[in-house]
Amino acid sequence: MALKTQLIPYTLKFKFDAGTSRGVLQEKKTYLLKVWNESHPEVVGWGECGPLAKLSIDDYEDLNDRIAPLIKMIDGIEMPKNTQAIYDLAFKIAGFDYPALRFAIEVALLDLMHDGVRKVFDNDFYHSQNQIPINGLIWMGHMENMLLQISDKVVEEFDCLKVKVGSLDFEKEVDILNYVRRKYYNRQIMLRVDANGAFKPHEALYKMKTLAFQNIHSIEQPIAAGQHDLMAELCANPPIDIALDEELIGVHKKEEKKQLLAKIKPQYIIIKPTLLGGIQSSLEWIDVAESLNIGWWITSALESNIGLNAICQFTYEIKARGHQGLGTGKLYENNFDSPLTIKKGHIYYDRNKEWDLTELDYGEFI
Repeated sequence: MALKTQLIPYTLKFKFDAGTSRGVLQEKKTYLLKVWNESHPEVVGWGECGPLAKLSIDDYEDLNDRIAPLIKMIDGIEMPKNTQAIYDLAFKIAGFDYPALRFAIEVALLDLMHDGVRKVFDNDFYHSQNQIPINGLIWMGHMENMLLQISDKVVEEFDCLKVKVGSLDFEKEVDILNYVRRKYYNRQIMLRVDANGAFKPHEALYKMKTLAFQNIHSIEQPIAAGQHDLMAELCANPPIDIALDEELIGVHKKEEKKQLLAKIKPQYIIIKPTLLGGIQSSLEWIDVAESLNIGWWITSALESNIGLNAICQFTYEIKARGHQGLGTGKLYENNFDSPLTIKKGHIYYDRNKEWDLTELDYGEFI
């Protein structure tokens, strides 16, 4: 029952120019990992290795050349016997250096362990269409475009919106949030904002105080990562609760995770398995956060539906509470058809829909 692998590069194309404080995204390169047993080649597990450009520690131009030989370490070995053995193998191969690859290996082998039907965890998200509440993501752009996005999300009955800030004139961004509060005053809409570290140190507190007048639930990463003393000061008595995001990237060992969160003491952390080293590493972050009474939620990181499906099932498996950041499946014009469905601000796995991975038949196999 020896294992075999293929690594397939795939370029996801955005339906629109997706604006962030780090620039505009038009496409995203990802790698799909295919794993099967030689004796049953028709049963395939799929995982996804999709680092984020300019953010992930494994964002390399030559990533395929780096990870292809690592993937081949799986060829010829026996299928791990349980979930922990899968996590251990993924770490042995990818280590701390390739967090997105570690996630891909975990997911592909978990899928294969569950008969290769895109079932990563055997739970009621996969079986029973149980739903997960999600936030509606509002991308940066011209003011009119952002207002249109907000209107669309409200029509779709999202009751939590996450608005990216930090690239427009700040007064305009405040006007947009004020518009939401005035226009939809009779709707209980939770507003989150994500600065992606765009606020300058000397202006962060002022801007957070200004945003607080719009009844903001939380702000993600107000200042750039690495400024631990200043971030700790901001988190000590913030006008808006702070959620760490980029701050967690590159922090690997559990003791280092404890030291970081104990020093900064944020109100929340954002768990992104692709960026943080996969499922087992994410579980460590959650364990540390809960030991310090720090809240958390799960967010996808622009994966295709293969990666998003795994993150959704993981989110349900660990009983994540509140609105999660899992609404990125509709961003791409060439995403893979899947049972993942969004309705009324919730995501669920529609058992009446099928997976379609035929696009991968045209991939450039490695």
